[in-house]
Amino acid sequence: MIQNIEQYLSLLKKELSGCDRATIQDAISDTEEHLRMALNGTMSEGNIPESDALAQVIEEYGMPEEVAKAYREIENRVVPALSQTSYIDEPKTSEGKDQRPFLKRFFGIFADSRAWGATLYLLFSLLTGIIYFTWAVTGISLSAGLMVLIIGLPFAGLFILSVRCIGLLEGLIVEALLGIRMPRRPLFHQKGMGWWQRFKQLVSDKHTWLSLIYMILQLPMGIVSFTVLVILIVVSLYGIALPILQLGFDMPVSNVNGVSYYLVGWMLPITAIAGILLATLTMHLAKHLGSWHGALAKVLLVKF
Repeated sequence: MIQNIEQYLSLLKKELSGCDRATIQDAISDTEEHLRMALNGTMSEGNIPESDALAQVIEEYGMPEEVAKAYREIENRVVPALSQTSYIDEPKTSEGKDQRPFLKRFFGIFADSRAWGATLYLLFSLLTGIIYFTWAVTGISLSAGLMVLIIGLPFAGLFILSVRCIGLLEGLIVEALLGIRMPRRPLFHQKGMGWWQRFKQLVSDKHTWLSLIYMILQLPMGIVSFTVLVILIVVSLYGIALPILQLGFDMPVSNVNGVSYYLVGWMLPITAIAGILLATLTMHLAKHLGSWHGALAKVLLVKF
């Protein structure tokens, strides 16, 4: 017999072993919130022991194995929009490896929704990195400076709450653009706790500090990703457009001291081909960088 909610959640986590960590986090948070609210409601209706009230709540909600089965079924039906590439019908090995010819796999990256999602994410990573880093550094500095005043602890508590909210928001962005399953709901916090207890709980939770580390790291990662991606995109597009610019608009490759320099005719198709190849490689790089960003977000922003 299950004695308390903590035991129920432990059994549920065990039943969900093998599932995505973000799925487990959402399931644990959702279940804990439901059980605690239902338990408080049942106990308030009549003078019954907590163990009997919990047994009644579990009977209505379901045993851990039943709840775990329901969450597995939901996860199979609801997946991130970009968790699958555009090649679902293409032949694959039993290990999931793509069996398409090399050229089709290489140039097929332009039809891969995850590559485009990763490109968009990386282009915005500099902006989000600046926002996250500025907020984190400003919040830490002000929290430390105001700690000697009466408003120090409340301000620090609000800052920590904002860090958790930003972590949840970033997870939703990662899931939407990179197709990596991330938590879709905030962690459950029991109602009725005093502000000091809540503050200690947030400060002692390593998830808070891992989210803060992610916010700080996002700036250097965003600078590198954005710079590399923009340079490669500009160079590849210039290589593709150069034959058109030179032949159609008489635009030179460069102009030094009033002297215009043009490519010889046989180099123009080579330049265009090189631009196409570089653009294709850039898309592959963007997809792999996006996967790396998503893996880091998974490590730092998912608790369980």
